[in-house]
Amino acid sequence: MTTTLSIDIGGSGLKASVLDDAGQFLVPPERLDTPRPLDPERLMDALRDLVRPLPRWDRISAGFPGVVRKGVIRTAANLGTEAFRGFDLAAALAEAFAAPARVANDAEVQGLAAVSGKGVELVITLGTGFGSALFADGRPCAHLEIGHHEFRKGRTYEEALGEAALEHAGKRKWRRRVDRAIEQLRVLTDFDHLYIGGGNARHLKADALPPDVSTVDNTDGILGGFRLWQPDTP
Repeated sequence: MTTTLSIDIGGSGLKASVLDDAGQFLVPPERLDTPRPLDPERLMDALRDLVRPLPRWDRISAGFPGVVRKGVIRTAANLGTEAFRGFDLAAALAEAFAAPARVANDAEVQGLAAVSGKGVELVITLGTGFGSALFADGRPCAHLEIGHHEFRKGRTYEEALGEAALEHAGKRKWRRRVDRAIEQLRVLTDFDHLYIGGGNARHLKADALPPDVSTVDNTDGILGGFRLWQPDTP
């Protein structure tokens, strides 16, 4: 059995579990608060603590909240871009945990578990910030940092819909903003289906969403780590 250590790195929490060769949890996910302030050394120390109780693994996957290319971090808006820019997270994980490692944007990893593989599918994550990933027939497209594009009134999606905005505006006003964002993203991508994940997706009312929009479980951020190793995933 080939097992996968799957790590979900978030602005507020670090989560990990080990998946079997069918992509099922071998143990419940472990969680730690994300250290602040954070840099690569502190992140790796925290991940060592996080995975210590977990069973053995043969390979590693990780989702990171920023632009990632070939396992190297290019941006980390909510964790500190200057600290992480150029950090080869895949190589660091492989060395620290003695197994081959793959790293992708966290919304892309979550999307690998959520999407149906049919048509154009968009995944957004509502958490500390605003993540996004676009898929065509189940394959990730080139990553776009939609969260840092202007949404309305001079503010980006992240500024209007992130954790700080939720706390400031309150749930009712924040939900109205999400509704407007859905329609704007529909125009932008002409999605066949939109999936909403992240810790703050729980504040949405599922029965009030359009039929082509649904929320997904936050564990998809870990489950998608199995798909990151599938042959059809670039």
